[in-house]
Amino acid sequence: MDLPRSFTIRESSHRLCNPFTSEKLAILGHAISPSPGTRMLDLACGKGELLCTWARDHGVTGTGVDISTVFIDAARARAVELGVVDRVGFVHGDASGHVADDPVGIAACVGATWIGSGVPGTVDLLRRSLAPGGMMLIGEPYWRREPLDQATVKACHVARKDDLLPLPELLEQFGDLGCDVVEMVLADQDSWDRYAAAQWLNTRRWLDTNPDDELADQMRTELAAAPAQHARYQREYLGWGVFVLMNR
Repeated sequence: MDLPRSFTIRESSHRLCNPFTSEKLAILGHAISPSPGTRMLDLACGKGELLCTWARDHGVTGTGVDISTVFIDAARARAVELGVVDRVGFVHGDASGHVADDPVGIAACVGATWIGSGVPGTVDLLRRSLAPGGMMLIGEPYWRREPLDQATVKACHVARKDDLLPLPELLEQFGDLGCDVVEMVLADQDSWDRYAAAQWLNTRRWLDTNPDDELADQMRTELAAAPAQHARYQREYLGWGVFVLMNR
């Protein structure tokens, strides 16, 4: 049980495996200002940057779960680096079936709603771990501009146009699921660039040191097309944000 190697190659230097920056993550933390000792569950936690930095900056405690052994190892190393190993822990496992043993004050899934087969299922999964009055964090892409054809949808790495919503409709969907949207912090085109462009350098450095790897041809083809595809499609059509929800 693990992510394909291509994912960890692309994101080898990333601390955040999504189009957020460290600055935006800090803005979100200050916006909701969790009390020291607040317990968190972060499903599909990636390299644990949310939990580790919020443990350092806000005194939260909690657990991250991710399917990637590489990411979990990086998360544990980050906890050591930031001196928060006594506050956070990380579990290698399938986040789609993980429910906290005891209710948590913040339940998060930032950028991986596939674990619940979409937003409704992910909200339902997070609710199963949430204490009364707690907050859910959902990271989710949306359409900045309506794609005109299936080629544009595919170039944005989305299977079907209806798999994503425009921002107003996404916010309405949260309401239809019985949630109040109480905060949001959105990525912008610059933060998309930082996420995507870092993947190109990671890929090139990997290719330079692994020219005979079985994935080399695939990664070379991807690198040749990725910059123009990002500028033409993802940068223009895809938005992304973290939305803070509370049960009504």
